[in-house]
Amino acid sequence: MLDLGRLRALHAVAVHGTVGAAAAALGYTPSAVSQQIAKLERETRTTLLERQGRGVRLTDEAQQLAATAETLLSIVEEAEVRLEERRGLPSGRLAIGCFASAARGLMPRVLAELARRHPSLDARLTEVDPHLSIDLVSRGVLDLAVAHDWDIAPMPTPQGVEQAAIGDDLCDVLVPHDHPLAARASVRREELVEERWITQPPGTVCHDWLIQTLRATGYEPHIVHRAEENPTQVALVAAGLGIALVPRLGRGPLPPEVAPVRLDPMPMRRLHALWRAGAARRPAITETVRTLQELWPAVSAATAVT
Repeated sequence: MLDLGRLRALHAVAVHGTVGAAAAALGYTPSAVSQQIAKLERETRTTLLERQGRGVRLTDEAQQLAATAETLLSIVEEAEVRLEERRGLPSGRLAIGCFASAARGLMPRVLAELARRHPSLDARLTEVDPHLSIDLVSRGVLDLAVAHDWDIAPMPTPQGVEQAAIGDDLCDVLVPHDHPLAARASVRREELVEERWITQPPGTVCHDWLIQTLRATGYEPHIVHRAEENPTQVALVAAGLGIALVPRLGRGPLPPEVAPVRLDPMPMRRLHALWRAGAARRPAITETVRTLQELWPAVSAATAVT
């Protein structure tokens, strides 16, 4: 009989593309994942992974087995949901995916509160891009994701995935303290078209929002620096190298060399919790979503003074 844990390891490699990424998602070491798949190869008397450059490639047989594993894992999830529902208490493992600034600014408080209230719940966090997290929820790799979108770029939700609003994260334009705009209470988008911008790399939600917004004014933004992490963007602004649009969540206190200026109208990110429709009855899901919504006002209020 095929071992479900080994099938889960193979499915994770199929979803994430590498043994290392699969290990990170499962909370194992790469060596442990490789051992699980090697045992599965012996059980099935089939080659499942082939070397391809520095990585691996799933064989046709492995792709078929991974698809079957996805079906089996969804059946197991349904059984777990029914058991947890009967108990009426959040329990078991809950895989949560979250984008970087929420992982830093929101989730530590949420995870600590869940651990305090529900000792039987094993909530585990993985930092992941919001675009990727939706697909990972849909595939069953994540049980729940915290993602975000912008007012001009709504987040599409695939069939079979449900969502609930958590709250709105406001954003400020950050400028060097000696910048001509530093003393202003607010600034319009049309006044920023000649500025040197610091932003995230192309393909990220924040970068795409900036491009679309400034193009709507009839100008192409002059991007001079790209950095994935908000603290890096803040440091570049502090050095006088440009300006940046940075959300408040997870930003932390600003150094004296940086001044926040309100952009009128003020942009905001909308935070959402997402989960599979089949797991909607699971108490671990409903309680985690409730805790996110309950703690958000305090988290949001704290960011307003930093």
